[in-house]
Amino acid sequence: MEKTQKSHLLHPQIKLPLIFSLLLCSLLRAEAQSYLGINYGLLADNLPPPEATAKLLKTTPFTKVRLYGADPGIIKALGNTGIGIVIGADNGDIPALASDPSHATQWVNSNVLAFPDSKIILITVGNEVISSGDQDLISQLVPAMQNIQDALTAAKLDGKIQVSTVHSMAVMGQSDPPSSGAFVSELGDTMKKLLEFQKENGSPFTINPYPFFAYQSDPRPDTLAFCLFQPNAGRVDPGSNIKYMNMFDAQVDAIRSALNALGFKDIDIVVAETGWPYRGDSNEVGPSIENAKAYNGGLISHLRSMAGTPLMPGKSVDTYIFALYDEDLKPGPTSEKSFGLFKPDLSMTYDIGLTKGFSQAPTSSPSKSPANSSTSPAPSTTTSPSKIPSAPSKTPLAPSATPTAVPGTPPKSSGTWCVPKKGVSVTQLQANLNYACSQGIDCSKIQAGGPCYDPNTVASHAAYAMNLLYQKAGRTPGSCDFTQTATVTSTNPMMGMPEYRWELA
Repeated sequence: MEKTQKSHLLHPQIKLPLIFSLLLCSLLRAEAQSYLGINYGLLADNLPPPEATAKLLKTTPFTKVRLYGADPGIIKALGNTGIGIVIGADNGDIPALASDPSHATQWVNSNVLAFPDSKIILITVGNEVISSGDQDLISQLVPAMQNIQDALTAAKLDGKIQVSTVHSMAVMGQSDPPSSGAFVSELGDTMKKLLEFQKENGSPFTINPYPFFAYQSDPRPDTLAFCLFQPNAGRVDPGSNIKYMNMFDAQVDAIRSALNALGFKDIDIVVAETGWPYRGDSNEVGPSIENAKAYNGGLISHLRSMAGTPLMPGKSVDTYIFALYDEDLKPGPTSEKSFGLFKPDLSMTYDIGLTKGFSQAPTSSPSKSPANSSTSPAPSTTTSPSKIPSAPSKTPLAPSATPTAVPGTPPKSSGTWCVPKKGVSVTQLQANLNYACSQGIDCSKIQAGGPCYDPNTVASHAAYAMNLLYQKAGRTPGSCDFTQTATVTSTNPMMGMPEYRWELA
């Protein structure tokens, strides 16, 4: 029996009265999400002042910011905002931190205690150290982390601020399929020492999964759809019989499997970086505005669904998207400099509904052309994650014709609605839900706490999102296809329920 990803209390068949009550709800503004973070890199000569950035962040759903260092101006600007801050000790700091506890104490005094109004939540000691190949630095990593932890304990901040280190996917020796996930065997002793420290101190395993790299290593259309949270047939893990619907879940579950295999089932995973470049050089495969929109928009929608992953269902992994701004001083190809969600003037690079309020929907489908792509986001590895085998695509799971969303409010006089057909599988409905919410519509009202969250079923939430996309696309026939899992009805679903008012925008 094939296992499928479950994100809600599920019913075997669609309950039409529940769906219709859900469809009759109006939209809400986007709210901050505790699991959403953003990376704030500084390798640029055109960045806005930290104070302006702090104000910008308060208008977005991001509740956490990851810094690669400990810039005092930014830490201070984020004071009294309630935004969680991840600060970092550079790789070059590790030898002194490891050898001299007093240096660690001074580091904590200067970068943590000096900012009592700032909400520092995590200190990352080094970036991608274990995959660097520098054995001296690797051997000093855990001692440096321990000295930072001891300094926090002395300041009575243990339990309030965690200590970790960030990894690239290069620490994974096996990730395909997810159930076989394992760390590089040569890292065995080093990884066990690190994980023992993290288990003892309750800190998360922080890592940088990039489906973008997976697509670069296998640039087929079905791989692109799998990476971009787009309609696809799914990929079955033969070891667990779980069907994966996107690469992000597959990569995160491979990491979960690797941790479990070493006996560290209780260590949480934090995605320290993930993203997709919107621009690249002509010889790069993958980057484009359309693909960046689809990935980041689909990721946020997936996290908001609280589906979790198949191995960690029912909660969203804390995820920091790369990145807040472009970094024009970065070396390497154009894609390295082109991950920013916002421009220096604080406007959006492309609209995926990040600022509170309704946003324009995307108007194009993923770009499959070799032009405009990328090699690796900074500061991450150039090692591509392992590919996951494709399952036979006998049943497409979502729209065969990509709806073109039209901005603005469609006329309310036309009485047609898009609803799921009876008997559609939960897997197909979940794919339809993920797809619709990744297309720029505002799905915040079916988030936990929203007035349309209940009934908390895939069927109800998918019906809401599918119809909203249909309405925003101008009720064009192809926008209610969803690979023949939806149908247009002229029967007003609010019939018999006069207490509700149909809202289109």
